[in-house]
Amino acid sequence: MTANSFASGPVAFIGGGNMARSLIGGLVARGVPASSIRVAEPMAELRGSLTRDFGVHVFADNATAAANATTWVLAVKPQVMRAVCEALAPAAQATRPLIVSIAAGITAAQLERWLGGSLAVVRTMPNTPALLGAGVTGLFANGRVDAAQREQAADLLEAAGRNVWIEDEPSMDAVTAVSGSGPAYVFLLAEAMQSAAEAEGLSSEAARTLVQHTILGAARMLVENDEMPSELRRRVTSPGGTTQAAIEQFEAGGFADLVLHAIHAATERGRQLSAAND
Repeated sequence: MTANSFASGPVAFIGGGNMARSLIGGLVARGVPASSIRVAEPMAELRGSLTRDFGVHVFADNATAAANATTWVLAVKPQVMRAVCEALAPAAQATRPLIVSIAAGITAAQLERWLGGSLAVVRTMPNTPALLGAGVTGLFANGRVDAAQREQAADLLEAAGRNVWIEDEPSMDAVTAVSGSGPAYVFLLAEAMQSAAEAEGLSSEAARTLVQHTILGAARMLVENDEMPSELRRRVTSPGGTTQAAIEQFEAGGFADLVLHAIHAATERGRQLSAAND
């Protein structure tokens, strides 16, 4: 991404929490001038932190931050999104910015309607590793988003990691379930592995280090090899060996079905969030 991607005008973040902060930091690190980034954040402490760390312009009021910005990043909680958008609707209709949302469960149609209609909207779902620049984001663009705006949205989210475009919006709920919630699944596995290691007699420190770097190494193998996960698993599972003994226990406990049901439950909750906030 280059600073030229945002040469057409300022970008306004409505909300200055952790995810917004990670995107702002990534943009500044990639050459976008801090002077072109405006942030609305009601908490004075967060405003001060954003100014000190990145040199961006901060405001307590959403409308003031959004004034004259050509891109708005909506980074508030889903529960307050409707009220925020309806308050900003007159400004949105006057300036016609590109709308980029990072809120789970809120559809592009809802955002467009709450903002007064006829707007280019990109709905996105980043995940928490974005805080390290190691995230992945699913993006969906409504029919009003042109090629240049699509590229601009992708450039903005690349500040947090990799991007995946989703062409049918209902699948964004599955994106939320897989990658948005996914880090928590890995943390749950790490927690269980560490507890099991300690139960087998390892110290807490040794167990934690072994689990952390096992997951890190396995993740790198997944990303840096072209092989499917099933093939990587097969290579590590010697017939009659220790890995096979563990895998058989996972399979006997219905591991694959459990993951299937868990991700389906998260997908359904995303749909419920959309309905609840309509």
